[in-house]
Amino acid sequence: MDRLKHFQSLIDQSAIQSAVTPNGGIYLMKLSFGTPPVDYMAVADTGSDLIWIQCVPCLQPQCYPQGSPPFDPQASSTYKKIPCDSDSCQALPRYRCSIDANDCQYSYSYGDKSFTKGILSTDTLTFDDANGQKTAFPTSIFGCGHNNQGKFRSPSAGLVGLGGGPLSLVSQISTQIDNRFSYCLVPRSASSSSKLLFGQEAIISRPGAVSTPLVTKTPQTFYYLSLEGVSIGDKTAQAGSSQGNIIIDSGTTLTYLESSFYSSLETIVKDAIGVDPVKDPSGTFSLCYGAKTNINVPEMVFHFSGADLRLQPENTFRNNDGLLCMLIVPSDSLSIFGNYAQMNFQVEYDLRKRTVSFAPTVCTKQ
Repeated sequence: MDRLKHFQSLIDQSAIQSAVTPNGGIYLMKLSFGTPPVDYMAVADTGSDLIWIQCVPCLQPQCYPQGSPPFDPQASSTYKKIPCDSDSCQALPRYRCSIDANDCQYSYSYGDKSFTKGILSTDTLTFDDANGQKTAFPTSIFGCGHNNQGKFRSPSAGLVGLGGGPLSLVSQISTQIDNRFSYCLVPRSASSSSKLLFGQEAIISRPGAVSTPLVTKTPQTFYYLSLEGVSIGDKTAQAGSSQGNIIIDSGTTLTYLESSFYSSLETIVKDAIGVDPVKDPSGTFSLCYGAKTNINVPEMVFHFSGADLRLQPENTFRNNDGLLCMLIVPSDSLSIFGNYAQMNFQVEYDLRKRTVSFAPTVCTKQ
């Protein structure tokens, strides 16, 4: 009987998916909240855990315009607030208990100083599957956000944390998705979407895939990888110490490297391009060239432990206000492999084997 149950669970889990669409420097995924289900788009973020959406009452300026009405908990027959003494409330980095109702009031912030504050709650989350059916996950934990400020903007209604901590979507539904998911980020200019896949469907079946181990470090939210160096032709910029030295994050736009590692990479990029750089007046980018100079952007190879990733020019440079700028910048703190660098790869996270795999893919054809 257990064997039959196992096969049944494989059938049930095989096809959960979500459409993923580029929106500025981030990617949005589709999912539904509540009963009856209401569809929303929310940021797909492997660098954080909490799932949250804007909830009524949501008054500007404490909420941002999202292009559709915020979620109304009172309109959902399955919505519940989570009590303050629950494990899930205590899994939050910051929370406090409301004096009158024992509600769990959360406050959650991001690297770019954006934040969300609200009430930790449960409701049914619903996803599409490959057969045009719906798959529902009852009593999923999420934040009902009443004060959400920073870089968030329409048409995103909130954010889905896909990190490694207990409150993330992938941790909450880990058994149903066999501890694995994958995505394929289309280039910014694409008018089509691609898919975030869960469970068996997430496995990369195409040739050319390479895998690198996930390194367990704190906080458990982050997916740490080991980047040993970056090469252009026969020159390599070496990382200082590589064990778990970079996180992979779908919710960060640029790639950030530790300052001295960045400097040695910048040197070999300048050598390969051989034209004088110009200053970026906005201060965002460290290395830019006049867009009219006819330069050849070299292929860069990122040497992760056991996995060499060949990044194309679209992953590493882009036109920005009349300049051609490198999408890799120095960092004083965390090194981050951002989403530009991940475009046109299928990226699979296997959280049981503790690996991340990459396969070069034309994501618009996925």
